[in-house]
Amino acid sequence: MAEDNQNNQDHSNSSFKDQVLRSLRGEEIGNDDSASSEHNAQNLSQHNEAEYNRTYRSQANDQEEPIKLDEEMHSVGSRSADHHSKRVEPTETGGQPESSNSNQNNENDNGNKRTRKREDRIVSRIVLIVASVLILVIAIFGFTFYKYVNAGLQPLDKKNTKLVQVHIPEDSSNKKIANILEDSKVIKSGLVFNYYAKFKNLTDFQAGYYQMAPDMTLDEIGALLREGGTAEPTQLADGKVTIPEGFDIDKIGDAIEKNTDFKKTQFIELMKDQAFFDKMKEKYPELLASAAEASGVRYRLEGYLFPATYDYYKDAKLEDFVDQMIAKSNSVIEPYIPMIHAKGMTIQQVLSLASLVEKEGVREEDRKKIAQVFFNRIAANMPLQSDISILYALGEHKEVVTYKDLEVDSPYNLYKNTGYGPGPFNSPSEQAINAVLNPIANDFLYFVADISTGNVYFAETYEQHQEFVDKYVNKTEKSE
Repeated sequence: MAEDNQNNQDHSNSSFKDQVLRSLRGEEIGNDDSASSEHNAQNLSQHNEAEYNRTYRSQANDQEEPIKLDEEMHSVGSRSADHHSKRVEPTETGGQPESSNSNQNNENDNGNKRTRKREDRIVSRIVLIVASVLILVIAIFGFTFYKYVNAGLQPLDKKNTKLVQVHIPEDSSNKKIANILEDSKVIKSGLVFNYYAKFKNLTDFQAGYYQMAPDMTLDEIGALLREGGTAEPTQLADGKVTIPEGFDIDKIGDAIEKNTDFKKTQFIELMKDQAFFDKMKEKYPELLASAAEASGVRYRLEGYLFPATYDYYKDAKLEDFVDQMIAKSNSVIEPYIPMIHAKGMTIQQVLSLASLVEKEGVREEDRKKIAQVFFNRIAANMPLQSDISILYALGEHKEVVTYKDLEVDSPYNLYKNTGYGPGPFNSPSEQAINAVLNPIANDFLYFVADISTGNVYFAETYEQHQEFVDKYVNKTEKSE
């Protein structure tokens, strides 16, 4: 009997549990359930409802919002039941419920996105660091290279005038010559000199023995190599004097005083010395024949002191130093003498025009065109009208020539006087001399140069010439 009671009690408890679980799942309880089970389930439901109401009202009070229990209970209870059902019931595959999988997938996606963002930030930082390092390296390299090239373009030692003898063998390339100069301690960088020679198109360096000093510029060294050295080693000079192209007697005197023990006043006196000129004429008769016949000249040797670099010896006389300059001029002009005679010109006339061409143009083609313009004007009996002649007549070196300057009373004023003028206005280069002897044919009578660009503009009429002057010199456009 006791066992039966115990079994009944166990059955009752089991049925009660089943009913509770079914009630929580929202299932209907069948009629075969016992009254006791219904009562217990009803009590449990009422207990849960009361518990829910207390919780919900507490939340509502916290939010300070009025809640309608009857309306909210059904809605919230329904959502709660659905949520509970979804949580409890397994999926068809026997795994976790759908919402749980969805939440887990969302969490995994969010985690992957955060990981990718973190990786992207790391990659971006790495790229930024690498790019910054590369830019820094390039900047440092560029600055270092710039300093290296700039230093290589400067004299090795501007204060060191001590000469050294440099031998350039036959058939030496520019690269080999550059290395010899660097090894001889006369330039800073053979690499820079080699590229400098290519940039300047210096391809006609000659073999021989040269005397060079660390204070010489690359231009001076390049000019010296183009002039040619001696066949045998010579006594080292005490200094060098470089006469740039286009220097006149006055500026040559400045260069001599600066680089030797001779005074400019001594040099000018020598240039005016007729006895010295006669002595040089005897030594170089063909070169100085037309200069001897010229009238109205300031210096008979103007234009005959060839622009080059010369050795200076302390025990030498000023006459000897000037002699080597005239000798250089003679060696340059001598090959052109047959052509000069064929054109019916004199050396004095050629050097006069060449000295104007030297200053009026820079590019070889422009110089040849300018030379022809001068020939065209001479043929038309027009004055050459070169500002170079006015400056020489004034004995001044200035940038702007005024209308008042054009009235200067001098045979060198080629605005008033026709023809070639008394003689050269400076010492022209061989390129300028060649331009006069080999001009480019044209019908132009005018030309004007844009100082800012170096471009030369040619015109056949004065009206066209004036337009060029307004546009490229006065920088004014013609109004439409």
